[in-house]
Amino acid sequence: MSSQDKFHRPSLILKKSIAEVVGHHSASGTVTPGAQQRYTEPAATPVALRDTVNHEALNILKSIGEVTYSWDMTTDKLVWGSNISDILPHVALESLATGMGFAELLHTDNQNSRYAAIKDSSRRDTGQGVPYQVYYSISDPQGKAMWIEDTGCWFAGARGEANLAQGVIRVVTESYEQRLASTYEAQFDRLTGAYNRDSMTRKLEASLETALREQKSIAVLLADIDNLGVINRAYGYDIADEVIAGLARRLRATMRDTDILARYAGNKFAFVLEACDQDQMGVAAKRFLTQALQTPVTTSAGPVHSSLRIGGAVAPRNGRTAKVLLHHAQEALEFTRANVPHPFVAYTPSLVRQDERLLAAEITRDVTTAINESRMQLALQPVVDARTQQPAFHEALIRIRRPDGSVIQPSTFLPTAERIGLIKILDQRMFELTLAHLRAHPGKKLAFNVSSATAHDPDWPLHLQRALAPTPELARNLIVEITETFAVDNLDTTRRVIEDMKRIGVSVAMDDFGSGHTSFRGLRHLNFDLIKIDGSFVKNLTTSADDRIFVRALIDLARHIGVPIVAEWVENAETARILTEWGVQYLQGYYFGMPDNI
Repeated sequence: MSSQDKFHRPSLILKKSIAEVVGHHSASGTVTPGAQQRYTEPAATPVALRDTVNHEALNILKSIGEVTYSWDMTTDKLVWGSNISDILPHVALESLATGMGFAELLHTDNQNSRYAAIKDSSRRDTGQGVPYQVYYSISDPQGKAMWIEDTGCWFAGARGEANLAQGVIRVVTESYEQRLASTYEAQFDRLTGAYNRDSMTRKLEASLETALREQKSIAVLLADIDNLGVINRAYGYDIADEVIAGLARRLRATMRDTDILARYAGNKFAFVLEACDQDQMGVAAKRFLTQALQTPVTTSAGPVHSSLRIGGAVAPRNGRTAKVLLHHAQEALEFTRANVPHPFVAYTPSLVRQDERLLAAEITRDVTTAINESRMQLALQPVVDARTQQPAFHEALIRIRRPDGSVIQPSTFLPTAERIGLIKILDQRMFELTLAHLRAHPGKKLAFNVSSATAHDPDWPLHLQRALAPTPELARNLIVEITETFAVDNLDTTRRVIEDMKRIGVSVAMDDFGSGHTSFRGLRHLNFDLIKIDGSFVKNLTTSADDRIFVRALIDLARHIGVPIVAEWVENAETARILTEWGVQYLQGYYFGMPDNI
């Protein structure tokens, strides 16, 4: 017999209590003779002696606060020992007459039951019954949880199904809540309610074992609250704690039931994402970053802005043990600190990092020599009026022309240029070329993107104003696009940047609307002149019901605040028709023209 069986198997006194006391009080024959015979001692007991045993057993049960029951699962009839009113004085006896009636007493927060313990048992009755022990809660007169310890055995019918359960219950609210509190403190962080580091590591090891056995991926993310030091200095440690707790609630609300959130260190969270590969990890990280940046955290000192940096690793690709995975996620997290525009970095092996360094060196050389040799050029793509399908303005896109005349596309160099800190130089050159084209073609209207690094620069509006000073009338033909990710990063900064640019006379557009899930309140207060819906949602509009629902919601939101809309990546007539019918004012995409180099 295993130690578990020893723990769950009722004692001899319990056997006698159930079989004799319940049997004595169930004249209706609910306890079948066969089942009772299997459960009790085989020898017959004289009537006088049996009555004495029944009385003594009943007194013992009363003294230790227990009551017996016998539940015929075929008829649902439930028979209790005569001291049931002493154990559950607030419960009407008619509610205790059936298993269904007793189940209705379960507390609303309850997750266990006797029925579930029996139904979910993987063991078979071989003639001696199958023991069980379960804790569940019922409601007391005030509606609070009253915890019950339920110990017994179930017996099988002719086909092997459970048809009889006999046992005892006792009220253990105080001791069980103490046990729960002790268990909680051993597993969870008191401030955030997230798992603590030790329990998260144990769960990660167990999840890894399962994932490796089933040949599935599992992702580990480490996230820093990267402005917590500033919050500590500005508001104090108590408010910083409120920010940590508030962020934990937000992050947990975006996670799947199978995911794990832990407080890994003072300002650091850990995530364990089961069934998650490299690409899915990036999607999840973006969701967590957006959730952290979406709105300030409400604290007793007022709303406080916060932001995260995340590093991630995937098993078995980046490691097969918890220690290795966490170490690699930490390496990736540290890499984000040296790369301000990239708040999330996925771990790559050292060889890949070496290749990235070589690529970065090559792109640095290409960009700097292209600028010095005037090989940067614009490509213009039309943005058309949805009704007339005639160009309303153009978006200016950057290209690098090699000495042999071939063109380097922006997807090849922009991500690396942003990561290694060249993006502001590219933004500057892009602005110079755009302004030069407007001066040469005063009737045109051009839009161009600036990166988050440039938009965050407090000197950017002043530089814009000085560049336009000789020809201030060109400001009305210039649209500056900033991404939604930047917009939701810090609403106060974004609002100030927009106001400064609009004061000069330029228009300001939000690019990639939908990727950062800006709130209605945030969008209403940012005062954009134009909103461009993220093309990744438009591209599959005719085939994806989800994208249609999402794009329609974005259009309704923008239209509600009275801001004109541009839909990007329009690649066919049907998509153009749908968007026009939905009220989109401007369309952009290959259907209306490829970017033309100039």
